[in-house]
Amino acid sequence: MTTTKRSPATKGSRPQNQPKEATTLPVVTKARPAGEPAIVLAAVTGAHGIAGEVKLKLFADDVSVFTSFNDGALTLRSLRGNIARFAEVSDRTAAEALRGTQLTVPRSALPPLEEGEYYHADLLGLAAFSDHGEMLGQVVAVENFGAGDVIEVERPTGKRFMVPMNERAVPEWDGERIVIVAAFAAD
Repeated sequence: MTTTKRSPATKGSRPQNQPKEATTLPVVTKARPAGEPAIVLAAVTGAHGIAGEVKLKLFADDVSVFTSFNDGALTLRSLRGNIARFAEVSDRTAAEALRGTQLTVPRSALPPLEEGEYYHADLLGLAAFSDHGEMLGQVVAVENFGAGDVIEVERPTGKRFMVPMNERAVPEWDGERIVIVAAFAAD
């Protein structure tokens, strides 16, 4: 889950000296509690073969640690790269019917974060303030064009601007707000 692909489910972090190797056990997820957000980890792009396998567009490094998606409606039996087999899908027709389906898990099923890490989904919707206390707007997107995460903030006027998600531009954030250095938010 340490990818920076464009998705609410992905986790980003400020650059570290050494990447950590994670060992994870499969996570079984059932129905999510009322009010808890569903986080999209992948989307079905089409059928693969005639035996009910599907092709996935992955938004996370490793979705195989989860066995249940969409509040228990889909149970992952196997995953090879971006080709998945679900227990509930037995033929190509059923696989084709899943085209466009997003695979979700409850937010609480995602691995815990370390200091300085964030999930894109946790940044979306945050109020954005300058380091001088001025209300700038709201985070509406998190993108990654290859050089690191970039947040997009929409001002109350509807105008948008982008800011790199690094310590120089964004010195702090929490579950309520994100603080942006005023120089990065200049019109």
